[in-house]
Amino acid sequence: MTAMLPRRRNLTEQVATTAIDTACRLLRLPSIRNECADRAVKDQMTYCGFLAELLMAECDDRALRRSERRIKAAGFPRDKSLRTFDFDANPNIDPAVINALASCEWIKKSQPLCLIGDSGTGKSHMLIALGTEAAMQGYRVRYTLASKLVNELVEAADERQLNKTTARYARVDLLCIDELGYMELDRHGAEFLFQDLTEREEKNCVAIASNESFGKAHIFRRTRARQRRNFTTPGSDADAA
Repeated sequence: MTAMLPRRRNLTEQVATTAIDTACRLLRLPSIRNECADRAVKDQMTYCGFLAELLMAECDDRALRRSERRIKAAGFPRDKSLRTFDFDANPNIDPAVINALASCEWIKKSQPLCLIGDSGTGKSHMLIALGTEAAMQGYRVRYTLASKLVNELVEAADERQLNKTTARYARVDLLCIDELGYMELDRHGAEFLFQDLTEREEKNCVAIASNESFGKAHIFRRTRARQRRNFTTPGSDADAA
């Protein structure tokens, strides 16, 4: 035998609004609570149409909040977007290539990306913007400076926590490493960084911004041949970024 809740009919507008507000709070449906009564009256919607609109609004709101949480968790130092990138000031950068990268298909395929260029050419802006796009599309992203990552790996090794630290970075879908090549790394630091990157190969994605091509980079002298395999853009080089 199943107990049935009595159906409520002919509620006044005030009672209905109060009931909706209370129910939405209990069910944690803030978007429905915020949009509900006024819109139903204004648009003269059917019950099903109104319910569909509310549910879609709640889904959109939750998706937005998840994106905001992923962007915050990425640790970007500042807000940057592809929309605000000045392509006119960077004529060597092909907008069509960047738009293709914004689809994040390269992340889905676990392909690496390298942005190479002099200071002031927009590498960090592009790195953060593409990372933000990835977070908005549902990927787990983490941003870090190369020097900070190396220091963290070295300290973790000293404390015998290297595997734990490496595993934490391995959980993200896209690791964005900025300013690689600006500081000379000692042998142990370079080895730890290279190990961390090679472990991501064909498993998770990495995007790097550097002021030096990897053929000239001092930190991976002994692994130059492997660099050429690992550090390429999906399908082409992005040397101008």
